Amino acid sequence: MIHKAGLLVVRGGRVLLCRKKHGTPLLILPGGKIEPGESAAGCVEREVREELGPDVRPSTLEFLGQYTDQAAGSAGEVCVELFSTDLEGDPQPSAEIRDLVWFGEHDDWTLLAPSLANRILPDLVARGLLPWERQPGASS
Repeated sequence: MIHKAGLLVVRGGRVLLCRKKHGTPLLILPGGKIEPGESAAGCVEREVREELGPDVRPSTLEFLGQYTDQAAGSAGEVCVELFSTDLEGDPQPSAEIRDLVWFGEHDDWTLLAPSLANRILPDLVARGLLPWERQPGASS
């Protein structure tokens, strides 16, 4: 199992997602693998600097939950410890990140990593933490 920390940033009803340069074409959350001896929150702070730019900082991190599902681009599983925050600074794709995408409820859900489509986004919508009415796979 891959243990990761992920970051939820919502602006204008859209979620900030990433597409890596290599590995999988699916959209994922900013974040990454938790290093030995590193806290999940520490991992998020490190990954924000690496993936979104050295001048970007998360404000206060709020733990939202832990989610397990199929890993994007692999036969294994991923466990994501999810935090929400707003960002100070203008995020830009850095390091292994090719694109940043502000994803909305009416965008193409087939572009999402399994953990996002199957577990994370449906849970956030159901809990009222994401201001969307539509669940993945629901017809418009």
